[in-house]
Amino acid sequence: MAGVGQKSGADILSAPVADDRDFAVIASRVNGLLPQLRQRAVRTEELRRLPSETERDLHRAGLFKIVQPKRVGGLELDYVALLDCAELLARADASVAWNLANLASHHWMLGMFDKRAQDRVWDKDADALIASSFIFPAGRAKKVEGGYRLRGSWPFSSGVASCEWNMLASVVSSDDDADGIEYRIFLVHKDDYRVLDTWDAAGLRGTGSNDVEIRDAFVTEAMTVAVNDLAGGPTPGSAVNPNPLYALPVFSLFPYVLSGVALGNAQACLDDYVDLTRHRVSTYNRAKLGDFQSTQIKIAEASAKIDAARLIMRQNCIAAMVDARRGHIPDMAAKTRSRRDGAYSVNLCTEAVSLLFSASGARGLFTTGVLQRQFRDAHAINSHIAFNFDAAGTNYGRVALGLPSENLTL
Repeated sequence: MAGVGQKSGADILSAPVADDRDFAVIASRVNGLLPQLRQRAVRTEELRRLPSETERDLHRAGLFKIVQPKRVGGLELDYVALLDCAELLARADASVAWNLANLASHHWMLGMFDKRAQDRVWDKDADALIASSFIFPAGRAKKVEGGYRLRGSWPFSSGVASCEWNMLASVVSSDDDADGIEYRIFLVHKDDYRVLDTWDAAGLRGTGSNDVEIRDAFVTEAMTVAVNDLAGGPTPGSAVNPNPLYALPVFSLFPYVLSGVALGNAQACLDDYVDLTRHRVSTYNRAKLGDFQSTQIKIAEASAKIDAARLIMRQNCIAAMVDARRGHIPDMAAKTRSRRDGAYSVNLCTEAVSLLFSASGARGLFTTGVLQRQFRDAHAINSHIAFNFDAAGTNYGRVALGLPSENLTL
């Protein structure tokens, strides 16, 4: 039986993905992994990265391939499958879900690069993992003959220790001010950057989101892609990957790569709270907590926030695929609305977890329990810039008022 506010198995498997049978297999594999992932959660935090056996399990289950092109052995499922898979995994461990969603999404993005970049990575190893850091001001690139010279120091490269490649964002400088600012993404092999062991965080501790540094590297033109080419519609990779999945506007949908992690973490927190509260009595007067009206209201409020968040997230992902299939490129108002909704829906999940943490009293303080981790992870997720509602809301309001967007990636 599904928990409060939780999708049933039938609901999950009705997700409108490219091949429902493929997603049903993936969902079944994920559900089979959840008990092991829960058991490893403490060790994952201690390691500050995913255990090797967890990475092996994710590979064997084919989860990194959910939005990878079929022509190289991927499943090429619709974008919403990335959200749904992250939600399921996060019910066991948000750090695992965070890394899976991040690294799987880079197979999707590589499908938009020039075929030469795809071949260089996937001809050697179709299972090779790719990290990222999309903090453009952290890098500096200069156009030279045949490519670019790249340098910089990028934070928050999740799962980088497991990766052969890295997608690093940079501002491209020019000798001619009239050229303006260009944002570009560079696909760099691990031999060209240094990983700095900086990740010792309060939440999402197991993601290994370390810094990477490049002092000076040459990156060929084919191993780069301009952000303007990822704004929706045909991309450099469309010639070999014609599925509309690879014509989605990347950065307007960026929040939904990771928002499923917040959703699954909040759902797990709610389910755990309901299961415990059914049988828990007050320490002071032995009254059943489930009989308190205040407890019942908190369950209703938390579940409403989580259910609303799920509807917002999934509907936006599904609508984006519908648009891509009919060749429609969303305008700036639609793109800023997508970013607004992505931030708002994750904020709802964070509010639900905070509500349940507060309602749990001193029980939630024990480091031996999962609630404190769910609380820490919820706030770590919410701290990502994609989920900063002040930023997303301000830009949405600007565009609604006829002012230009301040987000240069859209």
